[in-house]
Amino acid sequence: MNVQDVMSESPRTLNTEASGEDAATMRRDLHVGVLPIAEHDRLVGITTDRDLVIRALSESKGPDTPVKDCMTGLVLYCFQDDDVADVAANMQEQQVQRLIVLDDRDSKSLVGVISLSDIASKGKDDERIQSAVSSCSTQYPRVA
Repeated sequence: MNVQDVMSESPRTLNTEASGEDAATMRRDLHVGVLPIAEHDRLVGITTDRDLVIRALSESKGPDTPVKDCMTGLVLYCFQDDDVADVAANMQEQQVQRLIVLDDRDSKSLVGVISLSDIASKGKDDERIQSAVSSCSTQYPRVA
């Protein structure tokens, strides 16, 4: 099974000058945990709930803070034709729950986002995928 079989397609992006409040509102409205951040049609980062809490709220930055000041600049990604079990193993190694999905190694255009929950729900009949997902989930501490 390939990434394109389980990923969420056509992710929305946010401009670097958008505010943290814009990012939070968009994530709420789209029901997503991560937003890719673009500048002049080039992917330059991502923002998550955690980014807003750690890099903005905890430093007393207001809701009008530009996302460029609180985003994660290192974008971890995979390609749409990558094997899902390999991607899940990479997610475990990197200790992340989501990856940006690019179309191919030449154009590297943003085409989707893949999460552990995408993999778990759509790969539930594949033992190799479930084993990889199970390994990922043991890396994260459970909250009571």
